[in-house]
Amino acid sequence: MDTLAAGVTQLRIQRFVNVYFVETGTPGEWVLIDTGLPGSKKTILAAADKLFYPGSHPEAIILTHGHLDHLGSAKELADHWNVPIVVHPLELPYVTGQALYPPRDPTVGGSLAFMSRFFPTQLPNLTDRVQALDADDPSTPFLMNWRWLHVPGHAPGQLAFFREADRVLIGADAFATCHHDSVPAILLAAPKISRAGTPFNYDWEASRKSVQTLAALEPQAIGCGHGPVIIGPEAAAGLHQLADNYPIPTHGRYVNEPARTDASGVEHLPPAPKDTLPLKAAIIGGSLLTAGAAWLLTGRRKHKKSKAYKKAYKAAKKSGSYKSFTPPPLYRGGVGS
Repeated sequence: MDTLAAGVTQLRIQRFVNVYFVETGTPGEWVLIDTGLPGSKKTILAAADKLFYPGSHPEAIILTHGHLDHLGSAKELADHWNVPIVVHPLELPYVTGQALYPPRDPTVGGSLAFMSRFFPTQLPNLTDRVQALDADDPSTPFLMNWRWLHVPGHAPGQLAFFREADRVLIGADAFATCHHDSVPAILLAAPKISRAGTPFNYDWEASRKSVQTLAALEPQAIGCGHGPVIIGPEAAAGLHQLADNYPIPTHGRYVNEPARTDASGVEHLPPAPKDTLPLKAAIIGGSLLTAGAAWLLTGRRKHKKSKAYKKAYKAAKKSGSYKSFTPPPLYRGGVGS
């Protein structure tokens, strides 16, 4: 666990994604922001017991957005603690099973994009626990010293959180504090303010504007969904650098045309570019299968050769004619060689 600021602790889940324990200002009261991957319940419970007291529970769970690596353990934790889950209204259709997010774009490039082909698309259904925050009230439920900001482009109802008093920013996946296009870089957690979630960004212009909005806050401490805590002048400087030179990919499904969403889910999708990897994988797999079959066949032939040779040689030796022994046809040149 790492301290982002007074009363704000970052917990890294499976070396990949972050959750945040944020104190409300009332002793013993806190809120959990995001819940990590599925299966993170025990890790989060143990961290809460260590930070506060055994059996401690939050006032609520607030999700920055509903992607699986942020929502994954929300239902289990909310049921365990008997607390609500709060999201932006535009996230409701996705976290209640009414809609699917815009499809990921594995053709955009990078190792995260490659891996995204294998990520599940179905999400746990939070219908019994979820509540929408008031879209007209920028104050954060249970965290009166914090305000939320709507930062779409990566998810339609993505939220970031800012505490003006000490300029602390929880930036969700509007950007990352590591090189998020690379899975190895995410696991190593080398600090670097960069664009986030490339294969999941469905609106690149909205993503750029969200980063510009957050850079204008001049944060002095930053924690995101992915990557380490960054504190000090380099926080604002790095975010301004990203905002001023936001790198939109050169190719990909959403580069020239974004997906469009509304309160019900996805309204429009641009056509998907051809993904050649499955075909390449099928060709490689077929080649490996053919090579394996040839290897097995060759091995069997050699085994037959050996048995035939030994049998013929023994027979020749027994008859006293082994000096003029001629190998059997299976062992000589031609089909059997």
